[in-house]
Amino acid sequence: MLNKEDVLERLKDVKYPGFEKDIVAFGFVKDIEVKDDNVFIEVDIVSSSPEVAGELKADIVKKVTLVGAKRVDVVVKQPKAPTQKSNSQSGKNMAPHIKNFVMVSSGKGGVGKTTTTVNLAIALASQGKKVGLLDADIYGPNVPRMMGVVGSGPEIVGQKVKPILVYGVEMMSMGSLMEEGQSLIWRGAMVMKAIEQLLKDILWSDLDVLFIDMPPGTGDAQLTLAQSVPVTAGICVTTPQQVALDDTERSLDMFQKLHIPIAGIMENMSGFICPETNKEYDIFGKGTTAPLAKKFNTQVIGEIPIEPAVREGGDAGKPVVFFKPESETAKRFQESAKKLWIVIEKVNEEGGANNEAIQPTIGVDGGASASACSTSGCGH
Repeated sequence: MLNKEDVLERLKDVKYPGFEKDIVAFGFVKDIEVKDDNVFIEVDIVSSSPEVAGELKADIVKKVTLVGAKRVDVVVKQPKAPTQKSNSQSGKNMAPHIKNFVMVSSGKGGVGKTTTTVNLAIALASQGKKVGLLDADIYGPNVPRMMGVVGSGPEIVGQKVKPILVYGVEMMSMGSLMEEGQSLIWRGAMVMKAIEQLLKDILWSDLDVLFIDMPPGTGDAQLTLAQSVPVTAGICVTTPQQVALDDTERSLDMFQKLHIPIAGIMENMSGFICPETNKEYDIFGKGTTAPLAKKFNTQVIGEIPIEPAVREGGDAGKPVVFFKPESETAKRFQESAKKLWIVIEKVNEEGGANNEAIQPTIGVDGGASASACSTSGCGH
């Protein structure tokens, strides 16, 4: 006879669209009823998209039928379609004194995401904005080195941590809170908890904008951030090669699923500027992100070339925008920062974020908290 445990086990094969984890791990399965090989399943998801609901329903029916169910009825509960231009998926804002949050993401590693985040933050600070930078790339926290503060521990004030002020930017990173070279072998739940603490336990000022350098890909960290603060806009960093663009499309799709406005795509390593002649060569291609930007109704917010000063500055903790402001790369970062601010102002003019849609809270190991997970045998 078919039972709940059989159905629950099969639901572990149903991936949440756009993510690598399954709906059981995320805690989205709320109820399972089995009677005479007829199965009723209720899931509660974070997306208001009817396409996501339809895809999940079809996959659930397909997978559960494989274990002998004669009939499978699926109810997918969803939040109301948001009218806001940015959102907090849980209705929470762990840092309400910060005016805007910008998530910087990439589909894969090695495309210059952190270099881009650092230089955009410094560029916007040089334009008179009060800027913070949170290094949420828990497994690869490279911001301290790129900002020249490796080995500089933060000041502890009571139960809080004061961010490190460098190049006009308030910065905090897990790399500043642990020993240099120490590895973090953490499950998803620990990563999610760390991101929450970096938001609420750091003494951020009343910032105009907090840049958040995300880990590559689409997973726990991205979903946690969208549930913790109302993200004003997202930026996706890529290189011109097709293999990078394939992953970039997934990141852009993630922004849409999380209802985060896309400020634009940064095309990094877009051409090479020879230091001897200042001539630019398209060694990796250039302009290949434009069709992808058009598909997602956004813009290429910047084309950043390969320039030796960028690599040298990153290794030495001397960002090119601050130390070589007359370089072509620095000028392009400055222009990209201006375009980003225009998007931020537009989002806020059109309503900004509201926190009306209450969503399931993600808890241990990426699943729902115990109070939110009623499925027998779920293990949370």
